[in-house]
Amino acid sequence: MAVMPQTDKTTEKKNRTLKPLARLIPYLSRYRGLVAAALFFLVLAAATTLALPLALRRMIDHGFASTDGHFINSYFGMLLVLAILLATASAMRYYYVITIGERVVADLRREVFAHVTRLSASFFDVNQSGEIVSRLTADTVQIKSAFGSSASQALRNTILCLGAMGMMIYTSPWLSTMVLGAIPLIVFPIVGFGRSVRRRSRAAQDTLAESSAFASETVAASRTIQSFNGESVASDRYALAVENAYDAARSAIRSRALLTGFAILLGFGSIVAVLWYGAQSVLSGTMTAGTLGQFVLYSVIAASSLGQLSEVWGELSAAGGAAERLTELLHEVPAVRDPENPKTLPSPPRGEVEFNSVSFAYPARVSAITLNALSFKVRPGETVAIVGPSGAGKSTVFSLLMRFYDPQSGQITLDGVDLRETRLADFRSRMAIVPQDVTIFAASIHDNIAFGMPNATREAVREAAIAAQADEFISRLDQGYDTMAGERGITLSGGQRQRIAIARAVLKNAPVLLLDEATSALDAESETLVQRALDGLMENRTTLVIAHRLATVLKADRILVLDAGRVVEEGTHQSLVAKGGLYAKLARLQFQDLERPSVAAI
Repeated sequence: MAVMPQTDKTTEKKNRTLKPLARLIPYLSRYRGLVAAALFFLVLAAATTLALPLALRRMIDHGFASTDGHFINSYFGMLLVLAILLATASAMRYYYVITIGERVVADLRREVFAHVTRLSASFFDVNQSGEIVSRLTADTVQIKSAFGSSASQALRNTILCLGAMGMMIYTSPWLSTMVLGAIPLIVFPIVGFGRSVRRRSRAAQDTLAESSAFASETVAASRTIQSFNGESVASDRYALAVENAYDAARSAIRSRALLTGFAILLGFGSIVAVLWYGAQSVLSGTMTAGTLGQFVLYSVIAASSLGQLSEVWGELSAAGGAAERLTELLHEVPAVRDPENPKTLPSPPRGEVEFNSVSFAYPARVSAITLNALSFKVRPGETVAIVGPSGAGKSTVFSLLMRFYDPQSGQITLDGVDLRETRLADFRSRMAIVPQDVTIFAASIHDNIAFGMPNATREAVREAAIAAQADEFISRLDQGYDTMAGERGITLSGGQRQRIAIARAVLKNAPVLLLDEATSALDAESETLVQRALDGLMENRTTLVIAHRLATVLKADRILVLDAGRVVEEGTHQSLVAKGGLYAKLARLQFQDLERPSVAAI
């Protein structure tokens, strides 16, 4: 388990370089052809730009001095050819560079998302989903800008700057000395401001992620917010989060603006001084007008390149913060993962489940013991109902069986194999879960039932729906199985969502069934259909059910009564009621309505 770090002074001191961007270079190496083409046209465009002042010098010193119009036309024709070459090279450079940026970001998003889906439940317990989504969106946009634009501009401007300074020295060493003397005054602010930009950009990205997380949470809970007239409170909180993000972004923008303006002022200020001195040299006859023009153009190229480098450095610094956040996420190691040498589960599966002295506390609250040396065994094909007061550890049993977490001590086995010693995909394929809070995706009814079973045929999906008592209501929908369920299944009733979840479990056809009965009140017809579907699903399977209905506990082969993370009673409904212990008390409180066996919670 790890909390995604926020910006602090220690982090700021550590992250004053562009090293995080270097960690993404392997993504570039996959596309060497594209990179080579981009570099070729980048160098060609830079070389063409550097050739323009040479052509201009010859035109001024020779073309204007000639009375032959054809001679002048030839120089202008040469300039036109250079312009066409520059335009072509620049267009091709843009195409390849932007393509690389889009390709790298697509790969990065895919890998980050795939990695996130494999992180353990403990990670999501302490990190907001909105912040994670922000890393997939806002941070990758920053990186796309870096790889698709800023990096190539940095390289192009570096080539132009160095090339222009080299030609300046060749043209006039003395004037070059004056210009080069100003370079430290430009470079040092770039480095200093770049550090500030990087720190402030990281802070801006963090505050943006926080506002995105709050927005995601609020939208998901829109009905609850409206039910409690909480729109104004939610809006005020989001407005505050947005203002914090704006203030952080403005701070970063201020640093970048100062960086760019200061660099350009110094760069072009030095050009003005050089131009004045050069004009004196032309008047005294020690330099031709063409040579001065050539030198001034190279000075402008060098200065503008330095100015753009300062701006690009700020962009790269901001992208460095985004890359750091993404690589942190990519380097997050799942707390629950496959063993190095996994054991193979017995085949055919029997469906035997055993807890042996299992103790567990959630990583987010390690001081609160949820399960305390819990032991029980479920035989193949047996139906075991789990009941107990709130906080007894019932749902935790299911979380550990699916290995969302590992226990601090003890052993959980499936068909005699410790879950920690076999592959996650192997044992999870042998378990089907029908949760109390059903997850319905914003996809078609067919895709929701077939989730996790992409090769399932339409006929198999329909047969599963029939078994789950869902085919009738699905067939009445306008588009049948192709009807979109809406986000979180908002277009479906509670009973319909439950039956889709049951159909999903039927289609999986796993030997072990984990059923957390819904506590929400259903109408009589829906409850009858759901109960009938569950009865069919539980046949010939090892079933563990967190029971909320009298009908379920009456049909169970055994009942386990949990309290404070231990099994305190075990037996059938009749024997436990006769015993007069905790179960009898729960039964009196929760199972009073024998005519319609539905309860709020156990």
